[in-house]
Amino acid sequence: MTLSIVERPSPNHDARPAAIDMVVLHYTGMKTAEEALARLCDPAAKVSAHYTIDTDGCVFRHVPEERRAWHAGASFWAGEANVNGRSIGIELVNPGHEFGYVPFTDDQIASLIELSQGIVARHAVAPARVLGHSDVAPARKTDPGELFPWRRLAEHGIGVWPSPLRRGGRGQGEGDFTANLARFGYGVPPDVDVPLEAVIAAFQRHFRPSCIDGASDDECAAILEGLLAL
Repeated sequence: MTLSIVERPSPNHDARPAAIDMVVLHYTGMKTAEEALARLCDPAAKVSAHYTIDTDGCVFRHVPEERRAWHAGASFWAGEANVNGRSIGIELVNPGHEFGYVPFTDDQIASLIELSQGIVARHAVAPARVLGHSDVAPARKTDPGELFPWRRLAEHGIGVWPSPLRRGGRGQGEGDFTANLARFGYGVPPDVDVPLEAVIAAFQRHFRPSCIDGASDDECAAILEGLLAL
């Protein structure tokens, strides 16, 4: 597959203060692609991303990778509060939870895989640092959401997907699970002012989308231990 990239420049960017070592994936959360593209390129909106992928797989480039795009907002990962400063932001056209969330198209995901493979190769981004907006901003965001095919991406070397460790019926206290969330990279109280339930829900939305209830359980603990063992 050869990517079709259309230049759609945004003025919303500034100097990058750190080396790129993350990719953050979003959905646009707007009714139409054109509405989303217009907002990402509107100087009054003060938001942007490096790329947007339409449902037909067309890739729009808004901001050069060497510049900081304004996509993650207030966010946190692995001790770093300036996620924008060290990440590439990719939007996928999807109305999102507010306007009728739908599965992502095969063309979108094929383009995302090809685009992301180039990004992670150019910047040596570790698989575990390909994340969703909800991972880095769990109190505010739910994108790209529970319909996003993280496992498919991981099969192509983008992101991670765990094999849960066998637990043999052994329970795990909430403190252990919270500590492991922080070890993996999530911001948890008291390091960040975010309800723990929101962080757990973000973890579930990414790695256990069949049940998103914001409560830790043995299945979540096993999945998280599997991630930490990668």
